[in-house]
Amino acid sequence: MDFKIQWFPGHMMKAKRMMETQLKLVDVVVEMLDARIPRSSSNPMLIDMLGNKPKVVALNKSDMADKEKTELWVKGLKNKSFAVVQVECATGKGVKQLIAAVQNAARPISEKWAKKGVKNRSIRIMIVGVPNVGKSTLINRLVGRTKVAAENRPGVTRGQQWITIAKGLELLDTPGVLWPKFEDPQIGFDLAVTGAIREDVFDRGIAVDILLEKLQREYPEQICNKYGVELSKTDTANDVKAKIAIARGCLKAGGILDLDKVIQLVLRDFKTGRMGNFTLNEPPRNL
Repeated sequence: MDFKIQWFPGHMMKAKRMMETQLKLVDVVVEMLDARIPRSSSNPMLIDMLGNKPKVVALNKSDMADKEKTELWVKGLKNKSFAVVQVECATGKGVKQLIAAVQNAARPISEKWAKKGVKNRSIRIMIVGVPNVGKSTLINRLVGRTKVAAENRPGVTRGQQWITIAKGLELLDTPGVLWPKFEDPQIGFDLAVTGAIREDVFDRGIAVDILLEKLQREYPEQICNKYGVELSKTDTANDVKAKIAIARGCLKAGGILDLDKVIQLVLRDFKTGRMGNFTLNEPPRNL
């Protein structure tokens, strides 16, 4: 796979340092993962920083993922001894269950405080994850109003702020952090096509070719249904793009296929879930 990315903006290095400092003030951490790429959106840098701190995993964008594979991922992640909750931050589904899971994870801490006679001490939580995984959207849901900038592009959240989300619960918003080097090109690809990485730092044409080849192998019916095309097992990515161009009228003057437009169309449809429900990371085996 010829797909390489080297991208670690300065504001993210600053955010990493801030996170390391603020983690000392936090009782429970919520790690947000993209349900379409649970493995690739789990950041090793974050895992190292968390240590033994109680953690709850929120599988966001589960409405865009393959339902059967998501269930397997939930089972596999739960085997690691922390709570896992499926959420759809855009609609609010699963948010109440997430709050309950956080409160449960914090119970040992609360009981410890109670034995020491500490009263009215709020549980402090922190939401972490790669860019564009939905942290700000979740916070808006928790707060009940639009308080944190949330846009469907990476790198929007830059600062940190404490937010009271419920009685006895305080939350610290934290920008997403990417590790400085993608040693596995598969991880870079997964993050690119799901929107965690800005489009100007990777080759969109190569990304879409890889994506179409993968989807044609694993989810051919969804491509056919979305774009109204017929595919064969021998079709290359270029063949698929040409068929989509004809079906969707992506043509230049003289009837020349506008493949650049197709690339934009496919990438947008995949990122937003308009193409269908897909999971790029296979669930753990031996469940």
